Amino acid sequence: MSSEVAATQQPATSQAAPSEAAAAAPPAPAPSKPADVAADDKEKSAKEEKEKSKGSGQVNTSLYVGELDQNVNEAILFEIFNMVGAVSSIRVCRDAVTRRSLGYAYVNFLNAEDSERALEQLNYTPIRGRPCRIMWSQRDPGQRRAGQGNIFIKNLDEAIDNKALHDTFLAFGKILSCKVASNEHGSLGYGFVHYESNDAAEEAIKHVNGMLLNGKKVYVGHHISKKDRQAKIEEARAQYTNVYVKNLDPAVTQEEFEKLFEKYGKITSVALATDQEGKSRGFGFVNFAEHEQAAKAVAELNDTEFHGQKLFLGRAQKKAEREEELRRAYEAAKNEKLSKYQGVNLYIKNLPEEFDDERLQEEFAPFGTTTSAKVMRTPTGASRGFGFVCYSAPEEANKAVAEMNGKMIENRPLYVALAQRKDVRHQQLAAQMMQQNQLRMQQQQAAAAAAAQMYPGAPGMYYPQPPGAAPVVGLNQFPGQVRPPYAPGMMQGMPPMAPGQAPYAPGQFPPPGGMFPQGYRPPRPPRGGAAPPPAGALPAGVPAGAPRGGNAPAAPAQPEVLTAAALANASPEEQKQMLGEAIYPKIAASQPQLAGKLTGMILELPVGELLHLLEDDEALASKVDEALTVLREYETREGTQAPN
Repeated sequence: MSSEVAATQQPATSQAAPSEAAAAAPPAPAPSKPADVAADDKEKSAKEEKEKSKGSGQVNTSLYVGELDQNVNEAILFEIFNMVGAVSSIRVCRDAVTRRSLGYAYVNFLNAEDSERALEQLNYTPIRGRPCRIMWSQRDPGQRRAGQGNIFIKNLDEAIDNKALHDTFLAFGKILSCKVASNEHGSLGYGFVHYESNDAAEEAIKHVNGMLLNGKKVYVGHHISKKDRQAKIEEARAQYTNVYVKNLDPAVTQEEFEKLFEKYGKITSVALATDQEGKSRGFGFVNFAEHEQAAKAVAELNDTEFHGQKLFLGRAQKKAEREEELRRAYEAAKNEKLSKYQGVNLYIKNLPEEFDDERLQEEFAPFGTTTSAKVMRTPTGASRGFGFVCYSAPEEANKAVAEMNGKMIENRPLYVALAQRKDVRHQQLAAQMMQQNQLRMQQQQAAAAAAAQMYPGAPGMYYPQPPGAAPVVGLNQFPGQVRPPYAPGMMQGMPPMAPGQAPYAPGQFPPPGGMFPQGYRPPRPPRGGAAPPPAGALPAGVPAGAPRGGNAPAAPAQPEVLTAAALANASPEEQKQMLGEAIYPKIAASQPQLAGKLTGMILELPVGELLHLLEDDEALASKVDEALTVLREYETREGTQAPN
């Protein structure tokens, strides 16, 4: 491709050079320098310009590296770019919440020569199977958005990639950036080339526009910003001449259809849509010679009757444009509805089964004017245990939340909060989970460091992971680093293992830690002054009959009865502990290997809602499914896989 362009351009360049030289030559020809002396002068002047730019502090040693795989990190880039020259720093840009790579990075060298060499040698080289794209880092946003020297190429062959496009257009000047637009299926057939100077862009447009590249005639022109393109499109749409007509009577013929529009001006074409049998499909198109004629026809005939049918006339649109307008209208209506009920719609859970819409409205009527109240029900008519109440003002809704949240109705504490969309709730739950993981990792690292200082060289206490369980990786760890198989919450209250004592057998282990809220510990012995377990007995929460250091059988632990009075007398941390001990066995019955993580996620809910989950197994199963969905999405993003 580049040879084809070069071959095409050589005659034009050779013909233009003599005329330019003749126009610029003085009347008396001056003696010319030898070729080697001229080359030395040129090299000397280039060095002087480089030294001058160094003295002025304008040397750019920072490179932008794009088109990177998400698994490429700073260490990989340092290993590649440090072979070219001394690298001062590397930063892979990441998402602020998920910490996933955004696909580009910045590499800073100590001197300009190394950065220029890296740009020449490493541009378009594969990194983890994907060719990278390197360009000079432009810190001035004004210059980046100016668009000077930027050209647009379309109708490209699918085989043309970034490097091929770069090699093709390199003959016209220094290229700052070159990219072929693509998606997961390959090239989209268009690309962009950004030159250092506008003159180079003009030369490329002049000589390549209309040429054949890989057998396809390409279009090359100045790049126009999306805002300007949209303005031109809207201007063209405003001057439409093609009219779309629908709601036509099937008995209307082509002649009648054309005669209807003859009085409005010259018609260039008329098309009445028909099916395979030649019958009218009830719509058609009329194209006028001028926009004024088309606008007059639309203004006078729209919503008028013709053969007993009320016509609709409007500007003819393409299918993609109609779909875009419908999508924008749908989004606008949805946003308007959300903004209308933002701050006034309440979500109420843990409702008694006999509650209906009237009873729900009665309970919330004292706090303001309720516009609607609805209890959600199953297809059979049974209450789902939750509903919605909408007020006329945000102040009334806030007052209802403050007064009704946690209120006991028929021995059930209500949960009342402002209604949220499902995707918003999932995002909040994922963000909470991420923050908890970061906090747990910091606590574990601090505990491990403290244990190493207190017991140097000791193997440490731990609970083995279940067979086949995937290691849990923290958010602030590099790939390959596995967190220790213990957590601070798992070590509290546990006696040290006797020398030679065997760990718990595979499959018989306490609940895994690392995902529980702060202050939560594994199940403990019953309250009420019970004597501590005898030496060698298994801790609470371990199934009876699990192997121990000795062979004596152990008595099974009696579960503690959880009551509202016991919760009321307990501290917030103890409440979470008691609720966790009651919820964990229910979750372990269906998700044994993920019970610890799912319990920790669910314990973030309010105490009133947790009590409702203990009473309603169906609600608990639904909440477990929701937490499991969030956990799977998070682990998929982080590149880990939870055990099935």
